[in-house]
Amino acid sequence: MLDPTAQIAQNVAGIRDRIDRAARRCGRGGEDVTLVAVTKYVTPPEIRAVVEAGCTDLGESRPQQLWQRAEAEPNAAVRWHLIGHLQRNKVRRTLPAVAMIQSVDTPRLVEAVDRIAEELSLSVPILLEVNVSQEPAKHGFSPDAVEPFLARAAGLRSVQIRGLMCMARLGGGSESAREDFARLRKLRDRLDDVCPESISLDELSMGMSGDYEVAIEEGATIVRVGSALFEGAL
Repeated sequence: MLDPTAQIAQNVAGIRDRIDRAARRCGRGGEDVTLVAVTKYVTPPEIRAVVEAGCTDLGESRPQQLWQRAEAEPNAAVRWHLIGHLQRNKVRRTLPAVAMIQSVDTPRLVEAVDRIAEELSLSVPILLEVNVSQEPAKHGFSPDAVEPFLARAAGLRSVQIRGLMCMARLGGGSESAREDFARLRKLRDRLDDVCPESISLDELSMGMSGDYEVAIEEGATIVRVGSALFEGAL
């Protein structure tokens, strides 16, 4: 039986291999996909182990926990991603700690991030979260609302829109997830034709532990993997 650090290193290597094989099935390579390790259920030793295994993009769903993690692990190589809902009153504390906010889900939040980033002299990469399954309980832009918002967003000064993010519907299985991921990719492809020059939609963040390979086959450039990285180590 492997010790936790060795087990995590083995898991990281196995997942990177599966990422590479999934990418090659659709004419890309593993280097085209960023692996974000979701750390919300693990302790600092497991975080250090996953970083030592070469996974330096880390994701947290809760802003308060991200602040604590970033302060406790001041590793310059680590890039923190916020992947969960962000309230506007937590924007100012969050911005200095993150490399990217993947879950910007309303026009008001985009505008708040842009305003506060300018006050802090920061340039903040973000993804627009899209509720592709249109489930009432989920956060995110309606698919029909993204295009009109992009036209308004061209004048943003301190926010860099880099792409789109989604979560597959709950309990639907891999083929249901594939449908949701395909919807996001097709939306991005359509928006590319009308997107202002100041905005990039190159990034598609979609796929988690149970469906990241399907997401890559449908065009994901970022996958958010948690439990599969730490299996057998907790």
